[in-house]
Amino acid sequence: MFHLIYSGEFEMPRPQRCEQFGSSEVCIVHVVQRCVRRAFLAGIDHATGKDYSFRKEWIRRRMEALASVFAVDVLSYAVMSNHMHQILRNRPDVCAQWSDEEVAIRWLRVFPGRRLEEHLAEPTENDVKTLVRDKERLAEVRQRLSDISWFMRALAEPIARMANKQDECTGRFWEGRFKAQRIVDEAGLLACSMYVDLNPVRAAIAETPEECVHTSAYDRIEGSKGGMISSAAFDLKPIPTEEAARKIRETPVEALRGERKAKRRNPTGRRIRRDGWLSPLRLKPDMLSDQPEAHTGGLRSSDKGFLHLSLKQYKRLLDWTAKRTENGTTSVQEIPKAIAKTLAEVGIDAAMWRDLVWDWQKYFGKSVCVGRPESMREHAEQTDRHHYRGQALGKACFTA
Repeated sequence: MFHLIYSGEFEMPRPQRCEQFGSSEVCIVHVVQRCVRRAFLAGIDHATGKDYSFRKEWIRRRMEALASVFAVDVLSYAVMSNHMHQILRNRPDVCAQWSDEEVAIRWLRVFPGRRLEEHLAEPTENDVKTLVRDKERLAEVRQRLSDISWFMRALAEPIARMANKQDECTGRFWEGRFKAQRIVDEAGLLACSMYVDLNPVRAAIAETPEECVHTSAYDRIEGSKGGMISSAAFDLKPIPTEEAARKIRETPVEALRGERKAKRRNPTGRRIRRDGWLSPLRLKPDMLSDQPEAHTGGLRSSDKGFLHLSLKQYKRLLDWTAKRTENGTTSVQEIPKAIAKTLAEVGIDAAMWRDLVWDWQKYFGKSVCVGRPESMREHAEQTDRHHYRGQALGKACFTA
């Protein structure tokens, strides 16, 4: 007979996705997806010296494109050399407002189905009508459009195929399923957003938020200065069936492929503010919390913010935090009054703020839930759990 000798904290198995979040409820999740072949996947291959950093823009553009069709808000993100962070909020309430035709064209833009030729991947009006008539399938599709797991699948798989094709290899690109952390209050959301936006500073790739390219902070800062980009948003208008048939009959295949490739660079022909596809930062004070605030411009799911801060306030805190790289507790005298007030309003101990952001892994690295201890405890009770890892350790960083 074998006897188990146990010492220390019991390791709870990682919960299933359906236990952490569902497509039928609005929730905010911090996701981390890692690569299998280390830094050269989206950075510099130290063995060959080849720079693959351009793949970071592949990922950013794919996120931007998916934000235009999924009922999922991208709140924050950071694309690093061998992994990426995102803070996502699924929006079944927004998806419920879309017509059957809107649901169909959005789904077919991302998952056009099996086609004989690449140029046939453009969904036609007939394709949309066929999906709309299949009510059972349409209900399933509507649910998937507000599912974070399907959003991540639609993001990860095409990037893997493109990289493997470029590297002339096969096999895994991503390191298994993504890691997910449910964020249950604004204090946890603010700290997590700072941690994500400052990842390049933490990795010594950049010194300031303005230099943190391929992060939501960089996009918001450049957007506030009037920075523009070619939109990667999908065109949400189906092709007339007769027009598609005529093109196939009269246009050479190579020409059609070239036209499709050109359209992928800027499907709608629009230029937008660099942060136009991201969720707005600030929650509108005059809006009720349960209002969908659906976006109608074709760039993102909704116009709903996620913090009670302006971009000016957020950037002030971001800049100050970026300079707190040295280890050690910050004294009260070192903290500017405006920053201390911002942190106090969400229940964070300003003296522990630096420790919370820069040592994020210490507090929440192994937790599946992020927030103030009382918020984590409340969510644990709702999901029939005793507690979450990090619940006790994080207590020092928050005020009562």
